Amino acid sequence: MASKQMVHMNQGQGETSYAHNSSFQSAEQNRMKALIEAAVVELCSNTTTLSHGKVVIADLGCSSGPNAVALVSIALEATHSHFLQLRQPPPEVCVLLNDLPYNDFNAVVKSLVAVRQIGEPVVVTGVVPGSFYERLFPSGSVHLFCSSNSLHWLSKAPEDLRMKQIPAYDMDENVRRERLPVVAGAYARQFKKDFTLFLQLRAKELVPEGRMVVSLPGRRSDEPVTETSLIWGTAAQILGAMASEVNTSFTF
Repeated sequence: MASKQMVHMNQGQGETSYAHNSSFQSAEQNRMKALIEAAVVELCSNTTTLSHGKVVIADLGCSSGPNAVALVSIALEATHSHFLQLRQPPPEVCVLLNDLPYNDFNAVVKSLVAVRQIGEPVVVTGVVPGSFYERLFPSGSVHLFCSSNSLHWLSKAPEDLRMKQIPAYDMDENVRRERLPVVAGAYARQFKKDFTLFLQLRAKELVPEGRMVVSLPGRRSDEPVTETSLIWGTAAQILGAMASEVNTSFTF
């Protein structure tokens, strides 16, 4: 549990903070806009799902800064627009933002203040610290889950690599290439295990006929080595060299 709590993006609002260095993630969120709007329309059109006149929306892996409320804001605007077109009062909305406990929730709460001031629909907000590889919400309580650029973070490093003391990234290029199929296979199996667990947990927490809109990075090629991975490999070499210079253990 301690390892989960230690992982977080750079906090605060400074030059090196996640809030000022997350334009790639913001662009990905913008690409999800149409999907979230469609999901909201489907939810709002189902009288059974909204039988109590309330909607619960949760963002999993919200991080901090402007991106923290981007997805839920899209969902809120879509809800308001849908009922405005129908000339009906919108349902009450509960917005919940989740991330690991050491996330910069101080910044997140400040962002939520603006969300609460929208006016209509009535918005109640909250934060839910914890891993999305665990239960986070009561059974059958959430209408819409959103998550962007979060699910590639695994619950842990593959156990078989740890037991064999095989690093995810080796500074020796020949050794790295030789081990690549083993390392890639181990991480693929861990992702399958984690993603299956994630879906099982969210299935319990969703209301009947609830919706989930998820985005995560990937590639079309089955080949482990691509132009993109080579770019990240260069970055890993630089970080590895820096870690060696300061005599600090560093895991990629």
